[in-house]
Amino acid sequence: MTYRRQLIRSEPYLWPFDASLSADNTALLIIDMQRDFCAPGGYIDQMGYDIGLTARAIKPIQRVLATVRSIPAFTVIHTREGHRADLSDLPANKLWRSHRMSAGIGDRGPLGKVLVRGQPGWDIIPDLYPIPGEIIVDKPGKGAFFATDLDLILGLRGIKNLIVTGITTDVCVHTTLREANDRGYECVLLEDCCGATEETNHKAAINMIRMQGGIFGAVSDSVSVIDTLKHLTSDSALSSTPKG
Repeated sequence: MTYRRQLIRSEPYLWPFDASLSADNTALLIIDMQRDFCAPGGYIDQMGYDIGLTARAIKPIQRVLATVRSIPAFTVIHTREGHRADLSDLPANKLWRSHRMSAGIGDRGPLGKVLVRGQPGWDIIPDLYPIPGEIIVDKPGKGAFFATDLDLILGLRGIKNLIVTGITTDVCVHTTLREANDRGYECVLLEDCCGATEETNHKAAINMIRMQGGIFGAVSDSVSVIDTLKHLTSDSALSSTPKG
């Protein structure tokens, strides 16, 4: 079932560029909302950064997620960054850099072994935890397309539009956005649904997307997206079949 076409208020152009927004060709991508990145005792907290700058994305994402969950056929994808228990997929330079920040990947901390799959810190925060039918993509690196089946999943579902949220804006979110753009996906980043360890980095990452007419996509916010998605909800048919 395809819903009535809508456009989302965004900069530097209304999104998506071809007015192709529908519930069955669009996915909400929630990147790395894990305890290690936005909870006390996690990886970012151990490095000495202000987790308030990353945790502030939680409430806006919650509102967008609640709206999307009310729309049949809308795809939701969560990602988690983490490594195998034996660290066999952890590059030596990444491990070395983490030790320089006093938060060695694989070392035991308040939330278990840092950025190791299956540990409490690695998992998604309860406020945004996936429900049955939502997809989780586990990734060993910063980008969600590297060494994962994300591109295959999106292709099989006919997804062409990505609403991008999560943390951190300048690292995992931006890397994923660039990867998606190169693969031809039409992306919109929700500014209030992202966060970085430093505010200057967050703002710079946002500005990079807006430059050159929207070189990587468009920038919007949770309020604008929800306003548009509500129209999709009201236009939906009760008989439509959810994905998942």
